[in-house]
Amino acid sequence: MPVNLTPNAIATINDGDVNLKPLVQVLDIKQMGSAQERYRLLVSDSVLTQHAMLGTQLNDRVKTGLVKKGSIIQLIDYICSQVQKRKIIVVLNLETIIPDCEIIGNPKMVSDAPAQNALPNTNSMLLSTVGYNNLSSQSHGSNMHSIRPALSSQGHDGNMQSFRPTSSTQNQGGKMHTFQPALGAQNYGNDVQSFRPTVQPPYQPPPSYRNHGAVMKNEAPARIIPINALNPYQGRWAIKARITAKGDLRRYNNARGDGKVFSFDLLDSDGGEIRVTCFNAVVDRFYDAVEVGKVYLISKGSLKPAQKNFNHLKNDWEIFLEATSTVDLCPEEDGSIPQQQFSFKPISEIESAENNSIFDVIGIVISVNPSVPILRKNGMETQRRILNLKDGSGWTIELTLWGDFCNKEGQKLQEMVGSGFFPILVVKAGKVSDFNGKSLGTISSTQLFINPDIPEAHAVKDWFDRGGCDVATMSISRDIVQGGPKNEARKTVSQIKHEGLGRSDKPDWATVRASISFIKTDTFCYTACPLMIGDRQCNKKVTRSGNSRWQCDRCNQEFDECDYRYLLQIQIQDHTGLTWVTAFQESGEEILGYPAKELYLLKYESNDTRFADIIRSRLFYQYLFRLKIKEEMYGDEQRVKITIFKADKVSYSSESRYMLDLISKDRAH
Repeated sequence: MPVNLTPNAIATINDGDVNLKPLVQVLDIKQMGSAQERYRLLVSDSVLTQHAMLGTQLNDRVKTGLVKKGSIIQLIDYICSQVQKRKIIVVLNLETIIPDCEIIGNPKMVSDAPAQNALPNTNSMLLSTVGYNNLSSQSHGSNMHSIRPALSSQGHDGNMQSFRPTSSTQNQGGKMHTFQPALGAQNYGNDVQSFRPTVQPPYQPPPSYRNHGAVMKNEAPARIIPINALNPYQGRWAIKARITAKGDLRRYNNARGDGKVFSFDLLDSDGGEIRVTCFNAVVDRFYDAVEVGKVYLISKGSLKPAQKNFNHLKNDWEIFLEATSTVDLCPEEDGSIPQQQFSFKPISEIESAENNSIFDVIGIVISVNPSVPILRKNGMETQRRILNLKDGSGWTIELTLWGDFCNKEGQKLQEMVGSGFFPILVVKAGKVSDFNGKSLGTISSTQLFINPDIPEAHAVKDWFDRGGCDVATMSISRDIVQGGPKNEARKTVSQIKHEGLGRSDKPDWATVRASISFIKTDTFCYTACPLMIGDRQCNKKVTRSGNSRWQCDRCNQEFDECDYRYLLQIQIQDHTGLTWVTAFQESGEEILGYPAKELYLLKYESNDTRFADIIRSRLFYQYLFRLKIKEEMYGDEQRVKITIFKADKVSYSSESRYMLDLISKDRAH
């Protein structure tokens, strides 16, 4: 079946026409980008070719084979923009007309097409004297009834019935009736009924637009396009989106001087997300003007590659607002744009996630620790609070709240859990840390939602109320290391020794149900550095300096107050035997129930009797200990070191179900 591509399509699009909806052919497809897939097409109108960038919302057309090399497509929505003296077509919507077709014509790149002055001299002379809308037609001894644009058509003693578009026609001794589009057709004494084009002229715009490209660009209204279709090849654009998050105003100092910056995240009706960043004077214009949850029309910003170290959104670009940018509030609510967009992952998947990756998590808050002050390396003090989340995957995880999160959402969560109510918490954009296992932490773009009214929250609550509260779970925080097993077996104290655990190259992990029989109290904690290195506390041991201040050799700094961290030596026992284990800060707090500093002050400065009572009250309580077992060198001697990474008080209902499951399995065998 013959296929006619739209004549002059490439030239027309390059001149700014966006309403042609032409038929073109795909000559080549190339995948671009890494973090976000994009496809670049080479399209043809059979004479000229041009590069086109496919909007990401159309990626499935390529993946499913609807658009491939040879396909005939119709461009529905598109924009042509010039970047670095090259024009590129951005395709926002298209339809596949013929999925597979042989290459039509012998097209050339639009930049390689022959110039108009390369036409025959007769045509050039004629075209030099006429304009596009003022065509010349000469008749020698003939009657003229109707003339349509043609480039050059000459008839000698013949009758011409039908031609395709011409720009200038001459007839000598013949009759001219109607001319349809054609190029350079000559007839010497023959009747020509029809003539198909062999050469297609380059498209020329009307004179009123010639040499006024800038005026056209300024006068054209900005089109609202999806966020996923944004790219730096576009000229004028506008997006309609809701602000889902707004960062704090931050000040900085670098080689260029002092400055300030803030950013906010946008979400549109197609699910596209992008970050907007403002600097200095632009901050003064927009920081107080934009509000989370409202819809805005934004245009005249510049697009630059997203800085993935600070931007977790799934978009290769981010918008930088400038002095000429506009951010207009949409007074009417747009229900097609969701309030928020989540991409929830179960806690179990975080175990295999890379460090510093970003996750959306939903779970039940089962415990909340008190907020504690932390001194950062820059000398500024901040707050830290740790809580535990549980979900239906059978795992729990620690979530560390920093700064204002501790006193706002953190305090509210502590009060709710303290009153016996276990709230649902949604964490949007939590950052994964792999220090001593996997945990989540808040960053500047993190958002916390307590008991949100969304289907996922109702599903988690229903699971928890139907028995999920009593389901035994394992923690992936502070106890999973690279290469460690996910589900280690239950062991007894005697099995640790008899099975030779910890004597291989990698540490062994075991869960032991045992009681605490003794706690050493002479050196139960140590003085630690409170400074922050990145997002982690230094924690190295510090000593008194000559001026009664504390000094950290690692950080090479002095400070007035130090931190106190647990270093407990504990003897545990079960029905098979006893062994010594070590408990550090987090597990020490789980066992003793007090910060190390508070017990230190009790013992050495106020009430050592009260300190002794607290220690005795923890003896002979049963715990589920998660143990890391590894052989280490002490002097010239190899010793097996056992470290507690998690200490949970035994839930007798959960343990009963665990033992019943063991009995059922034994009976099955």
